[in-house]
Amino acid sequence: MSAAPIPIIDIGPVLRGEPGGPERAAAELSDACRNVGFYYLKGHGVPRALVDAVFAEARRFHAQPLEAKLDLRAGANNVGYMPYGGSVSRASRIYHGDRPNRNEAFFLKRDLPHDHPDVLAGKRFRPLNQWPEEAALPGFRSTVLAYADAMERVAMELVPLYARALDLAPDHFDEAFDDPQFTLRLTRYAAHEHFDEDEFSLAPHTDSSFMTLLATTDVPGLSIRLPSGEWVDAPSEPDCFIVNIGDLGHRWTNGRFLSTPHRVLNRSGRERYAIPFFFDCNIDYEMVCLPTCCGPDDPPKFPPTTYMDYMLWFTGVNYAHARENAA
Repeated sequence: MSAAPIPIIDIGPVLRGEPGGPERAAAELSDACRNVGFYYLKGHGVPRALVDAVFAEARRFHAQPLEAKLDLRAGANNVGYMPYGGSVSRASRIYHGDRPNRNEAFFLKRDLPHDHPDVLAGKRFRPLNQWPEEAALPGFRSTVLAYADAMERVAMELVPLYARALDLAPDHFDEAFDDPQFTLRLTRYAAHEHFDEDEFSLAPHTDSSFMTLLATTDVPGLSIRLPSGEWVDAPSEPDCFIVNIGDLGHRWTNGRFLSTPHRVLNRSGRERYAIPFFFDCNIDYEMVCLPTCCGPDDPPKFPPTTYMDYMLWFTGVNYAHARENAA
Protein backbone atom coordinates (compact mmCIF):
# COMPACT_ATOMS: atom_id res chain seq x y z
CA MET A 1 0.00 0.00 0.00
CA SER A 2 1.27 3.46 -0.92
CA ALA A 3 -0.10 6.95 -0.40
CA ALA A 4 -2.85 7.87 -2.83
CA PRO A 5 -2.15 10.56 -5.45
CA ILE A 6 -5.09 12.61 -4.19
CA PRO A 7 -4.80 16.27 -5.23
CA ILE A 8 -5.31 19.17 -2.82
CA ILE A 9 -7.72 21.88 -3.98
CA ASP A 10 -7.73 25.21 -2.12
CA ILE A 11 -11.02 27.11 -2.34
CA GLY A 12 -9.80 29.90 -0.08
CA PRO A 13 -9.28 32.20 -3.09
CA VAL A 14 -12.85 31.46 -4.21
CA LEU A 15 -14.33 32.30 -0.81
CA ARG A 16 -12.25 35.48 -0.63
CA GLY A 17 -13.48 36.57 -4.06
CA GLU A 18 -10.02 36.65 -5.64
CA PRO A 19 -9.99 37.16 -9.43
CA GLY A 20 -9.54 33.89 -11.29
CA GLY A 21 -10.21 31.82 -8.15
CA PRO A 22 -13.33 30.02 -9.42
CA GLU A 23 -11.76 29.25 -12.79
CA ARG A 24 -8.63 27.73 -11.23
CA ALA A 25 -10.57 25.71 -8.68
CA ALA A 26 -12.98 24.43 -11.34
CA ALA A 27 -10.12 23.27 -13.56
CA GLU A 28 -8.54 21.43 -10.63
CA LEU A 29 -11.90 19.91 -9.73
CA SER A 30 -12.40 18.68 -13.27
CA ASP A 31 -9.02 16.98 -13.29
CA ALA A 32 -9.51 15.38 -9.86
CA CYS A 33 -13.03 14.13 -10.53
CA ARG A 34 -12.19 12.69 -13.95
CA ASN A 35 -8.96 10.96 -12.98
CA VAL A 36 -9.14 10.06 -9.27
CA GLY A 37 -12.67 10.72 -7.97
CA PHE A 38 -11.22 12.02 -4.68
CA TYR A 39 -9.54 15.24 -3.60
CA TYR A 40 -8.54 17.05 -0.42
CA LEU A 41 -10.42 20.31 0.13
CA LYS A 42 -8.44 23.12 1.72
CA GLY A 43 -9.44 26.67 2.63
CA HIS A 44 -13.06 25.72 3.33
CA GLY A 45 -13.47 27.96 6.37
CA VAL A 46 -14.90 25.37 8.79
CA PRO A 47 -13.18 25.86 12.18
CA ARG A 48 -11.15 22.88 13.33
CA ALA A 49 -12.68 23.35 16.78
CA LEU A 50 -16.11 22.54 15.35
CA VAL A 51 -14.79 19.44 13.57
CA ASP A 52 -13.12 18.25 16.77
CA ALA A 53 -16.32 18.92 18.72
CA VAL A 54 -18.32 16.66 16.42
CA PHE A 55 -15.74 13.87 16.70
CA ALA A 56 -16.10 14.24 20.47
CA GLU A 57 -19.90 14.01 20.17
CA ALA A 58 -19.58 10.87 18.07
CA ARG A 59 -17.46 9.30 20.82
CA ARG A 60 -19.97 10.39 23.47
CA PHE A 61 -22.89 8.97 21.54
CA HIS A 62 -21.32 5.58 20.95
CA ALA A 63 -20.08 5.38 24.55
CA GLN A 64 -23.69 5.20 25.74
CA PRO A 65 -25.16 1.87 26.89
CA LEU A 66 -26.48 -0.17 23.99
CA GLU A 67 -30.02 0.03 25.38
CA ALA A 68 -29.97 3.83 25.14
CA LYS A 69 -28.81 3.70 21.53
CA LEU A 70 -31.37 1.07 20.60
CA ASP A 71 -34.11 3.44 21.79
CA LEU A 72 -33.16 5.50 18.71
CA ARG A 73 -32.93 2.59 16.31
CA ALA A 74 -33.14 3.60 12.63
CA GLY A 75 -36.01 2.53 10.41
CA ALA A 76 -37.08 2.93 6.80
CA ASN A 77 -36.00 6.60 6.64
CA ASN A 78 -32.47 5.74 7.78
CA VAL A 79 -32.30 8.24 10.63
CA GLY A 80 -31.18 7.19 14.08
CA TYR A 81 -28.96 4.40 15.35
CA MET A 82 -27.68 1.45 13.30
CA PRO A 83 -26.29 -1.31 15.56
CA TYR A 84 -22.88 -2.87 15.06
CA GLY A 85 -22.92 -5.09 11.98
CA GLY A 86 -26.17 -3.57 10.71
CA SER A 87 -25.01 -2.94 7.15
CA VAL A 88 -23.53 -4.83 4.24
CA SER A 89 -22.13 -3.45 0.99
CA ARG A 90 -24.31 -5.28 -1.51
CA ALA A 91 -24.54 -2.24 -3.82
CA SER A 92 -20.80 -2.42 -4.55
CA ARG A 93 -19.63 -2.79 -8.15
CA ILE A 94 -16.42 -4.53 -7.10
CA TYR A 95 -17.29 -6.46 -3.93
CA HIS A 96 -19.93 -9.16 -3.75
CA GLY A 97 -19.57 -10.46 -0.21
CA ASP A 98 -22.42 -10.57 2.25
CA ARG A 99 -20.71 -10.29 5.64
CA PRO A 100 -21.77 -7.43 7.93
CA ASN A 101 -19.53 -4.39 8.15
CA ARG A 102 -17.69 -4.00 11.45
CA ASN A 103 -19.12 -0.65 12.48
CA GLU A 104 -22.06 1.07 14.13
CA ALA A 105 -23.47 4.48 13.21
CA PHE A 106 -25.91 7.28 13.98
CA PHE A 107 -27.62 8.95 10.99
CA LEU A 108 -29.34 12.30 10.76
CA LYS A 109 -30.80 14.38 7.96
CA ARG A 110 -32.04 17.96 7.71
CA ASP A 111 -33.72 18.80 11.02
CA LEU A 112 -37.26 19.45 9.81
CA PRO A 113 -39.92 20.92 12.13
CA HIS A 114 -42.89 18.84 13.30
CA ASP A 115 -45.28 20.81 11.08
CA HIS A 116 -43.24 20.57 7.88
CA PRO A 117 -45.51 19.38 5.03
CA ASP A 118 -43.21 16.45 4.20
CA VAL A 119 -43.18 15.34 7.85
CA LEU A 120 -46.97 15.58 8.10
CA ALA A 121 -47.32 13.63 4.84
CA GLY A 122 -44.91 10.93 5.99
CA LYS A 123 -42.71 11.44 2.94
CA ARG A 124 -39.88 8.92 2.72
CA PHE A 125 -36.42 10.31 3.64
CA ARG A 126 -38.01 13.54 4.96
CA PRO A 127 -38.71 12.52 8.56
CA LEU A 128 -38.08 14.01 11.96
CA ASN A 129 -34.62 13.15 13.24
CA GLN A 130 -34.24 10.94 16.30
CA TRP A 131 -32.28 12.61 19.09
CA PRO A 132 -30.90 11.53 22.46
CA GLU A 133 -32.47 13.31 25.41
CA GLU A 134 -30.67 16.56 26.20
CA ALA A 135 -30.18 15.37 29.78
CA ALA A 136 -28.39 12.26 28.54
CA LEU A 137 -26.06 14.04 26.07
CA PRO A 138 -26.13 17.78 26.78
CA GLY A 139 -25.16 19.85 23.75
CA PHE A 140 -25.11 16.89 21.36
CA ARG A 141 -27.95 18.09 19.14
CA SER A 142 -26.82 21.72 18.90
CA THR A 143 -23.20 20.80 18.12
CA VAL A 144 -24.09 18.23 15.47
CA LEU A 145 -26.57 20.59 13.81
CA ALA A 146 -24.01 23.41 13.78
CA TYR A 147 -21.63 21.08 11.97
CA ALA A 148 -24.30 19.99 9.48
CA ASP A 149 -25.06 23.65 8.73
CA ALA A 150 -21.36 24.38 8.20
CA MET A 151 -20.94 21.41 5.88
CA GLU A 152 -23.98 22.38 3.85
CA ARG A 153 -22.52 25.87 3.35
CA VAL A 154 -19.26 24.35 2.09
CA ALA A 155 -21.10 21.98 -0.24
CA MET A 156 -23.16 24.82 -1.66
CA GLU A 157 -19.97 26.80 -2.34
CA LEU A 158 -18.71 23.81 -4.33
CA VAL A 159 -21.84 23.37 -6.46
CA PRO A 160 -21.14 26.25 -8.89
CA LEU A 161 -17.53 25.08 -9.15
CA TYR A 162 -18.78 21.66 -10.23
CA ALA A 163 -20.91 23.39 -12.86
CA ARG A 164 -17.86 25.24 -14.20
CA ALA A 165 -15.85 22.00 -14.11
CA LEU A 166 -18.48 20.48 -16.40
CA ASP A 167 -18.42 23.44 -18.83
CA LEU A 168 -21.80 24.66 -17.60
CA ALA A 169 -22.89 28.10 -16.39
CA PRO A 170 -22.09 28.60 -12.67
CA ASP A 171 -25.83 28.81 -11.88
CA HIS A 172 -26.74 25.67 -13.82
CA PHE A 173 -27.50 23.66 -10.64
CA ASP A 174 -29.38 26.39 -8.77
CA GLU A 175 -32.81 24.79 -9.21
CA ALA A 176 -31.52 21.30 -8.49
CA PHE A 177 -30.02 22.35 -5.16
CA ASP A 178 -32.54 24.89 -3.83
CA ASP A 179 -33.62 22.39 -1.12
CA PRO A 180 -30.79 19.85 -1.06
CA GLN A 181 -30.77 16.54 0.74
CA PHE A 182 -27.98 15.57 3.10
CA THR A 183 -27.14 12.80 5.54
CA LEU A 184 -24.56 13.08 8.32
CA ARG A 185 -23.30 9.76 9.65
CA LEU A 186 -21.41 9.44 12.95
CA THR A 187 -19.58 6.11 12.65
CA ARG A 188 -17.57 4.08 15.13
CA TYR A 189 -15.16 1.45 13.82
CA ALA A 190 -14.01 -0.96 16.49
CA ALA A 191 -10.33 -1.88 16.59
CA HIS A 192 -9.51 -5.33 15.19
CA GLU A 193 -6.12 -6.95 14.82
CA HIS A 194 -7.27 -9.55 12.29
CA PHE A 195 -9.64 -9.49 9.34
CA ASP A 196 -10.48 -12.52 7.24
CA GLU A 197 -10.26 -12.08 3.49
CA ASP A 198 -13.90 -11.06 3.20
CA GLU A 199 -14.14 -9.04 6.45
CA PHE A 200 -13.93 -5.26 6.62
CA SER A 201 -14.62 -2.36 8.91
CA LEU A 202 -16.41 -1.07 5.82
CA ALA A 203 -16.31 -3.24 2.70
CA PRO A 204 -15.31 -1.88 -0.72
CA HIS A 205 -18.14 0.31 -1.98
CA THR A 206 -19.01 3.51 -3.78
CA ASP A 207 -21.11 6.18 -2.10
CA SER A 208 -24.66 6.85 -3.22
CA SER A 209 -24.29 10.63 -3.06
CA PHE A 210 -23.66 13.45 -5.50
CA MET A 211 -20.63 14.21 -3.33
CA THR A 212 -19.32 13.24 0.10
CA LEU A 213 -17.25 15.41 2.44
CA LEU A 214 -15.26 13.58 5.11
CA ALA A 215 -13.32 15.24 7.93
CA THR A 216 -9.85 13.78 8.30
CA THR A 217 -8.69 11.85 11.37
CA ASP A 218 -5.29 10.76 12.62
CA VAL A 219 -6.49 7.15 12.91
CA PRO A 220 -5.66 5.41 9.61
CA GLY A 221 -7.79 2.87 7.81
CA LEU A 222 -9.29 4.50 4.70
CA SER A 223 -8.02 3.42 1.31
CA ILE A 224 -9.24 4.02 -2.24
CA ARG A 225 -9.10 1.99 -5.43
CA LEU A 226 -7.49 3.87 -8.29
CA PRO A 227 -8.75 3.42 -11.87
CA SER A 228 -5.72 1.14 -12.38
CA GLY A 229 -7.18 -1.23 -9.77
CA GLU A 230 -4.47 -0.50 -7.20
CA TRP A 231 -5.58 0.05 -3.59
CA VAL A 232 -3.79 2.98 -1.94
CA ASP A 233 -4.01 4.64 1.47
CA ALA A 234 -5.77 7.98 1.86
CA PRO A 235 -3.81 9.61 4.68
CA SER A 236 -4.97 12.51 6.79
CA GLU A 237 -4.19 16.05 5.60
CA PRO A 238 -4.31 18.74 8.31
CA ASP A 239 -7.35 21.04 8.13
CA CYS A 240 -8.65 19.39 4.96
CA PHE A 241 -11.77 17.46 4.08
CA ILE A 242 -11.56 14.44 1.82
CA VAL A 243 -14.18 14.88 -0.91
CA ASN A 244 -15.35 12.25 -3.37
CA ILE A 245 -17.96 11.85 -6.07
CA GLY A 246 -20.71 9.32 -5.42
CA ASP A 247 -22.89 7.24 -7.72
CA LEU A 248 -25.44 9.99 -8.36
CA GLY A 249 -22.69 12.39 -9.43
CA HIS A 250 -21.25 9.64 -11.63
CA ARG A 251 -24.62 8.95 -13.27
CA TRP A 252 -25.52 12.61 -13.75
CA THR A 253 -22.22 13.24 -15.56
CA ASN A 254 -22.60 10.13 -17.75
CA GLY A 255 -19.61 8.53 -16.06
CA ARG A 256 -17.32 11.51 -16.71
CA PHE A 257 -16.80 12.03 -12.97
CA LEU A 258 -15.57 8.90 -11.21
CA SER A 259 -17.38 7.29 -8.30
CA THR A 260 -14.28 5.70 -6.83
CA PRO A 261 -14.51 2.57 -4.65
CA HIS A 262 -13.09 2.86 -1.15
CA ARG A 263 -12.96 0.78 2.04
CA VAL A 264 -12.00 0.90 5.71
CA LEU A 265 -9.84 -1.60 7.59
CA ASN A 266 -9.19 -0.41 11.14
CA ARG A 267 -6.03 -2.23 12.20
CA SER A 268 -4.77 0.77 14.19
CA GLY A 269 -5.34 -0.74 17.63
CA ARG A 270 -7.63 2.20 18.44
CA GLU A 271 -11.26 2.96 17.86
CA ARG A 272 -11.75 4.94 14.66
CA TYR A 273 -14.49 7.51 14.19
CA ALA A 274 -15.73 8.99 10.92
CA ILE A 275 -18.23 11.79 10.26
CA PRO A 276 -19.02 11.69 6.51
CA PHE A 277 -21.47 14.26 5.13
CA PHE A 278 -23.37 12.95 2.10
CA PHE A 279 -24.75 15.77 -0.06
CA ASP A 280 -27.39 15.54 -2.79
CA CYS A 281 -29.82 17.61 -4.83
CA ASN A 282 -33.54 18.09 -4.09
CA ILE A 283 -35.33 14.86 -3.26
CA ASP A 284 -37.60 14.81 -6.36
CA TYR A 285 -35.34 16.58 -8.87
CA GLU A 286 -34.93 14.43 -11.99
CA MET A 287 -31.25 14.00 -12.81
CA VAL A 288 -31.09 13.79 -16.60
CA CYS A 289 -27.69 13.39 -18.25
CA LEU A 290 -26.02 16.80 -18.34
CA PRO A 291 -25.89 18.40 -21.80
CA THR A 292 -22.10 18.76 -21.78
CA CYS A 293 -21.64 15.08 -20.87
CA CYS A 294 -23.37 13.42 -23.80
CA GLY A 295 -23.73 13.75 -27.56
CA PRO A 296 -24.22 11.76 -30.77
CA ASP A 297 -21.07 9.75 -30.13
CA ASP A 298 -21.60 9.49 -26.37
CA PRO A 299 -25.27 8.81 -25.58
CA PRO A 300 -26.54 8.70 -21.98
CA LYS A 301 -25.39 5.54 -20.23
CA PHE A 302 -27.89 5.75 -17.35
CA PRO A 303 -31.63 6.44 -17.26
CA PRO A 304 -32.82 9.58 -15.47
CA THR A 305 -33.40 9.15 -11.74
CA THR A 306 -34.22 11.09 -8.59
CA TYR A 307 -32.68 10.97 -5.14
CA MET A 308 -35.89 9.37 -3.88
CA ASP A 309 -35.89 6.57 -6.43
CA TYR A 310 -32.18 5.84 -6.16
CA MET A 311 -32.18 5.81 -2.36
CA LEU A 312 -35.19 3.53 -2.19
CA TRP A 313 -33.04 0.97 -3.99
CA PHE A 314 -29.74 1.77 -2.25
CA THR A 315 -30.99 1.68 1.34
CA GLY A 316 -33.06 -1.42 0.69
CA VAL A 317 -30.01 -3.25 -0.62
CA ASN A 318 -27.55 -2.16 2.08
CA TYR A 319 -29.49 -1.67 5.32
CA ALA A 320 -31.58 -4.34 7.00
CA HIS A 321 -33.48 -1.73 9.05
CA ALA A 322 -34.60 0.00 5.83
CA ARG A 323 -35.86 -3.24 4.30
CA GLU A 324 -37.62 -4.39 7.47
CA ASN A 325 -39.49 -1.12 7.99
CA ALA A 326 -40.23 -0.16 4.38
CA ALA A 327 -43.85 -1.32 4.35
